Amino acid sequence: MTVGQKVLVIGAGGGVGSFAVQIAKAFGANVTGVCSTGKVEFVRSLGADTVIDYTREDFAAAGAQYDVILDTAGNRPFSVLKRALAPRATLVLVGGENGGKLTGGFERSLAAPLLSLFSRQKYKSLVSRETYLDLEALASLIEAGSVKPAVDKVFPLAEAPAAVRYLREGRSLGKVVVRI
Repeated sequence: MTVGQKVLVIGAGGGVGSFAVQIAKAFGANVTGVCSTGKVEFVRSLGADTVIDYTREDFAAAGAQYDVILDTAGNRPFSVLKRALAPRATLVLVGGENGGKLTGGFERSLAAPLLSLFSRQKYKSLVSRETYLDLEALASLIEAGSVKPAVDKVFPLAEAPAAVRYLREGRSLGKVVVRI
């Protein structure tokens, strides 16, 4: 990410999205967050320049194009995401979608690198491989106050199933933690 890039974060109010908004802002990007009505103010508080409530507005219908789209929600058709990308932009898919018999919902993530071969746009799947340098950079952003981990709820280990149910409901603002 570079200064002035237009970044769209779909799922901006969730655990991954809340970090993505803040990190993009820390690097000087112009950030648009997409979330549900109940998360609009939270996403705004993370520093998003623009917040789109997907229950009221379709981010792709306005015709805006982005340099980077980070899709943490996994439920937008690939064709819609491609239309919202600038000609030489990057789409990053995080996680899986709704099931799938063979791949458990990772169809788009598996196809993305192959589709990139035939386009000026780049399609990538985020596979987390943290390094010491990555963690050091994140710690620096946190120490500088540019990134603040957003923890919605903390569950004791005995209530881990309740934590998973809470996450599945999609209401959490940021991260949900299970304390060991």
